[in-house]
Amino acid sequence: MSKKAVTDKEALDYHQFPQPGKISVEVTKPVATQKDLSMAYTPGVAVPCLEIEKNPDNAYKYTAKSNLVAVISNGTAVLGLGNIGALASKPVMEGKGVLFKSFSGLDSFDIEVDTESVDRFCSVVAAIAPTFGGINLEDIKAPECFEIEKRLVEELDIPVMHDDQHGTAVISTAAILNACEMTNKEIEDIKIVVVGAGAAAISCARLYRHIGVKNILMLDSKGLIHKGRSDLNVYKHEFACDTYLEREKIFTGADVIVGLSSPGSFDVDDVKLMCEHPIIFTLANPTPEIMPEETRKARPDAIVATGRSDFPNQVNNVLGFPFIFRGAMDVRAKKINIEMKIAAARALADLAKKEIPSYLNEIYGRELKYGAEYIIPSPFDKRLVVEISSAVAAAAVESGSSSMKDFNLETYKVELAKRVK
Repeated sequence: MSKKAVTDKEALDYHQFPQPGKISVEVTKPVATQKDLSMAYTPGVAVPCLEIEKNPDNAYKYTAKSNLVAVISNGTAVLGLGNIGALASKPVMEGKGVLFKSFSGLDSFDIEVDTESVDRFCSVVAAIAPTFGGINLEDIKAPECFEIEKRLVEELDIPVMHDDQHGTAVISTAAILNACEMTNKEIEDIKIVVVGAGAAAISCARLYRHIGVKNILMLDSKGLIHKGRSDLNVYKHEFACDTYLEREKIFTGADVIVGLSSPGSFDVDDVKLMCEHPIIFTLANPTPEIMPEETRKARPDAIVATGRSDFPNQVNNVLGFPFIFRGAMDVRAKKINIEMKIAAARALADLAKKEIPSYLNEIYGRELKYGAEYIIPSPFDKRLVVEISSAVAAAAVESGSSSMKDFNLETYKVELAKRVK
C-alpha cells in the first residue's frame, strides 16, 4: 500500500484554500422568486412552526432535524494531540462532518463547548439538543466522557454516542470476529489483553464481553488492573482481575492483544509470548505501539491491524459512526443500545467476506481478498451504508429502541442503495 506523507504546508493549504474550513451550509429549497421568499421565511414559515408546536414530531417532517447530527467536543482528548482546548479541536470536528456527509449523507454542525465541567457541558448539549436528530460526542477525556455520555443518553430522546468509545469498539469487534474465524479460535475461549484503560479501551472490553469473551486482562500505565490496587476508578474496576500477575504471565498464551495506549506500551518480547496465530491490534495513532513490520518479524504467523490507512487492516471509526447514526436516525431510535452496536459489528464482519468490488482494487492498486490482510472492509466500500445502517436500524426496531411500526428492512435497503454513487 502506498505511503504518501503530507507536509505541514499541504495540510494548512488544504484547510485554508479556496476558503477557510472544510464545511459549508447549502440551501435545499429554491429562493428565486418573491413567492419562494415568502415560503422560506415570513409569512409562510409560520405554518410549519405552528404544526411543530401542535406535535413536536412534526419537526422531522418540516425541518432538517431528521438528517442533522451535532458533532460536539470540548477538545480535552483530541486524537494524538491531547487537551488542546475547544477552539483548537474545531478542524477535527469539521473533519468529522466531512465524513458524515461523504459516507452516509448526514449533515452536521460542529459545536465546540469551551468547558471542562461535566455539569456545564451536559447542560449546554441538552439545551441545544432539539435542533438535532442525533449527537456525536467526540474527543472528550476519560473518565468525564463516561459520565457525560451516560447523563445525555438518559436525558435525551435522540441517539447520543461518544464515538471515541463505541466506534473503536464496534470496528475492533468486527475485526476480532473475523480474525478468530480465520485462526479457528472460539470467541468464548480466547484470552484478550487490552493495553490501555481509557475511554476506547473500556468500551472495547465491554463489547468484547457482550459477544462472549470471558478472559480479558487490562493494563494501564501502572500495569495490570487488579483488585489489589487502590488507585482504580469505577470504570477500571469493571475489568480488575482477582490478583496481581507478572507481565510474562499476562501475555503468555494470549490469543489477542488490543493496543489502545501509546508507542512502546507493549513490545516484541510480549508478542513472542502469545499463542500460535496471534491476533495483534496496535491501534495507537498516529504511531502504533509496535510498527507492523516489527510485529510481523517477531510473529510471522500473526494477523496484524493498526489504526492507520497506510497499512492493511485499518481499524478506522469511519467504518462505523456514519452508518450507525444513519440507521439509528432513520428509524428515530431513542438510544444507540448494545444490540445496535453488536448488529453493526456483525454486519461489518460479514461484509468483509463478500465479493470485493473491482473499484476497491483500483483504489488500493492491488487485488483485495478476504484473509489475514483484509479482515474488515475498506472505508471506500460503497456497500457499507446499506449493510451497516440497515443492520443497525433493524436492531433498533427489534430491541425497542425505535417504536417504528411499519419498518420494512428490504425496502429500507433499497432506499439506502440509492445513496450509493
